[in-house]
Amino acid sequence: MLRAVLLLATMALILGCRSAPSKNAGGAGPTDGFVPSGDGVPIHYHVEGSGSPALVFLHGWACDGSIWADQVREFAPGHTVVTVDLAGHGRSGRNRATWSVPAFGQDAAAVIERLRFDRVVLVGHSMSGYVLLEAARLLPDRIVLLVPVDTLQDADWKPGPGFDAWLAGFEQDFVGATRTFVKSMFPKDADPALVETMVARMSAMPGDIGVTVLRSIFAYHVPAALAQVKQPIRAIESDVYPVRLETNRRYAPRFEAVIIPGTGHFPMMEKPAEFNRLLAGAIADVAP
Repeated sequence: MLRAVLLLATMALILGCRSAPSKNAGGAGPTDGFVPSGDGVPIHYHVEGSGSPALVFLHGWACDGSIWADQVREFAPGHTVVTVDLAGHGRSGRNRATWSVPAFGQDAAAVIERLRFDRVVLVGHSMSGYVLLEAARLLPDRIVLLVPVDTLQDADWKPGPGFDAWLAGFEQDFVGATRTFVKSMFPKDADPALVETMVARMSAMPGDIGVTVLRSIFAYHVPAALAQVKQPIRAIESDVYPVRLETNRRYAPRFEAVIIPGTGHFPMMEKPAEFNRLLAGAIADVAP
């Protein structure tokens, strides 16, 4: 019996990786699929709605595609909306040999290519602000707009001298360090239920993967990547960290940003109506 269950699960995964949805993959209703990334790791994606441009949402470190639930509900009536679980997160595979931002970029590109999208608005939270840049480099003719969310505030920022000690805390006690880290991302008046949901979700990430991914994020060279981007960038930021537009525009002249005051690191979850309004405006201005 166990052998039969395992065989069925394996066949489902293979079929998910090999199926090729049409350009309007979400038109028939919500669907889930898997596609192999560049290194063969199976990447899970969820599709709803129909319409162009397609909106592809990428989560941040230790999260998954479910953080975009409010955006899926809002935008699926007029767009094909896709949420992606990057490798090591959510329902995607964890057997990656080398964890890096470019590898995550391949995860996003694999989904976009599998779904055969011609015009994509790519939205990325936190570490996926970097992933956007890699995906845009891989698919320059398909991605029409990049929307970083509470990320890429300062292209020249680098970790300070305390970085190694900070990271050592995660190596010694991943769950405890992550819980403290996540709580610090929210303002004092944040919804306690939302805070606890994210604390529980993010601290459940496998610690070995979590620490390795953190290292790869902070090793990524943002200025060089930004300089290769030709697409317009419309960042949606909280007011926790200042956005240095002049700095960013030295590398990406088409970089613009709007602020949602009174939010922490998750503005799309903390103030979804305001976030959705700003995202809809960016799409209407740049990629109608």
